[in-house]
Amino acid sequence: MKEFKPYVPAESPMRDFSLRALLVGAVFGVLFGSANAYLGLRVGLTISTAIPLAVISVALFKSMEKIWGKATILEANIAQTTGSASSSLASGIIFTIPALFLWGFEPGLFQIALLGMLGGMLGIVFMIPLRRFLIVKEHGTLPYPEGTAAAQVLIAADTGGSKARFVFQGLGIGAVYKGLLSFAKLWPSELNLKIPGLKKGLLGLEATPALLGVGYILGFRIGAIMVAGGLLSWLGIIPLIAHFGEKVPVPLFPETTKLISEMSPGEIWSRYVRYIGAGAVAVAGIITVFKSLPTMIESLKIGMKELTPGAMAEVANRIRTDRDLSFKIVIGIVLLFLLISIFSPYVVGLHQTFLTRLIGSFAIAFFAFIFVTVSSRIVGLVGVSSNPTSGMAIVTLLGTSAVFFMLGWTDPLSKTAVLTIGTVVAVAASIAGDISQDLKAGYLLGATPRRQQASELFGAFSSAFFIALAVMTLGEVYGFGTREIPAPQATLMKTVVDGVLQANLPWGLVLIGASFAIVSELLSVPSLPFAVGIYLPLSTMTPVFIGGVIRRMVEHWNREQAADLATEQTHTGVLLSSGLIAGEGIMGVAIAAYAFFVGARPAGVPFGLHGLAGDLVSLLVFAALGYFLFFISTRKKVED
Repeated sequence: MKEFKPYVPAESPMRDFSLRALLVGAVFGVLFGSANAYLGLRVGLTISTAIPLAVISVALFKSMEKIWGKATILEANIAQTTGSASSSLASGIIFTIPALFLWGFEPGLFQIALLGMLGGMLGIVFMIPLRRFLIVKEHGTLPYPEGTAAAQVLIAADTGGSKARFVFQGLGIGAVYKGLLSFAKLWPSELNLKIPGLKKGLLGLEATPALLGVGYILGFRIGAIMVAGGLLSWLGIIPLIAHFGEKVPVPLFPETTKLISEMSPGEIWSRYVRYIGAGAVAVAGIITVFKSLPTMIESLKIGMKELTPGAMAEVANRIRTDRDLSFKIVIGIVLLFLLISIFSPYVVGLHQTFLTRLIGSFAIAFFAFIFVTVSSRIVGLVGVSSNPTSGMAIVTLLGTSAVFFMLGWTDPLSKTAVLTIGTVVAVAASIAGDISQDLKAGYLLGATPRRQQASELFGAFSSAFFIALAVMTLGEVYGFGTREIPAPQATLMKTVVDGVLQANLPWGLVLIGASFAIVSELLSVPSLPFAVGIYLPLSTMTPVFIGGVIRRMVEHWNREQAADLATEQTHTGVLLSSGLIAGEGIMGVAIAAYAFFVGARPAGVPFGLHGLAGDLVSLLVFAALGYFLFFISTRKKVED
């Protein structure tokens, strides 16, 4: 096998670590992390921010050259590594923490930030023994798409080109669009169309830039699978329930007061279909874990070998590009985590016994190490945006809830303990996928791994407080489980824990969802995105699908025009889409902050459009945005 040569040789004295790189990464990491928190609470999806952060870091360093001198490509890499940690932190927190609020428990800012920090620590250090196996030895097998793309962006900028303006264009458009929708309220954001002849069948479209951008990044196949799950729910299951349930004279479990004939499509989805979706997502997550078992076992063996004295003795003789953080630091951080988790009341839940904290702490360490391995491998194939963090969290909650149930710990405080355990594991799995992409970019560029690992730790610590603050602010203003912030993944986690500990799930509906996930796998359709489509409202899936359709059209157009430009121009659309997502997310957090401090939600302008006129304007503006995304991504020449 031919030896790989990075962009910056190992013997190069180029500076690869600086205070300015850390600060730039931390600041932009907080912004993008807050945007990702909003996106996740809104639709249950988060995206990788490695590519836009790489672009913005390069642009900022170039614009500030006269003030603080020229920055190296490796410094820009450190900046994007530091910043991208925050997005992963957000993913773990928003998938679980809102469930505590839905139960009536309100964790403090310090507790949420501490859970994020501890999960970040574990995810980063557990990934260290796996780097040489997954990143180096599997270099030709695992592409790590975001990490490779981020490295390509940095190399292109270093050789004279930069497309940062597309990210900033997207930021501006996404922010203004969101402001007009949610602050000025000029036109409605959601469109609905009743299907004639199909009882309570409803098509929906949430015409927002973030979801369009998510669909473009995920691509046509994943978008199509997700919308297929949504169509099954809203044009299949809901009409069936409405048809056969309209003559039932009593409320049908789990509903206790309202007849099916009196329910709207949304109410049928909330009371029945959501449980079907929960079963599908849970089984899809378990299937994903089992499919990853061979990789997990192999990676565990490699990791254990890295901890032997013989392997540690080799570290001193390794070249710069092959040096990780000392294993003494790794072991020290794991021990520090166990001490904090066992003796602190803020990790495994308030007012828990010592035995509960002990079992809970080791459950975190066990599941975190397993899912760090799984996550790091999966993202190498499908990327961070498709990392099934929620599936891993569900398996963690199922396993921990089962242990607690057998021990008789079924009281409300035990539920909070299960959720906080799941939070730390979810953050660890999420950030492990992120640092894997960062280490891949560093491997291609010729970075020093231990510097990247240290900067990722700094990014996790520096952003945890702000991500927690953003989540709490959004919850305070809009409320979790509301139309604006439905927090779908956290609602699912709450359902899982309640079901196991209190045995009150409608298991028939859950098992129907499980069967959908199994059938999906047998048909060679990825079960997790299909299950998420069943679980989420169709209106959130349709713009994702439209974004995927635009991506497919762009790829086809560019291949027809010039094959050598196809990847570059399609990548331009990814940058613009990343900006759209970040812009809407940042504006969403800003509007929530405004409402929090002013004490009232924006009322909108008095001449805002409603009814048919509002729907038409909403559709036309959304179509114009889609055309702009297509146009930017298919221009014959993208100027540097």
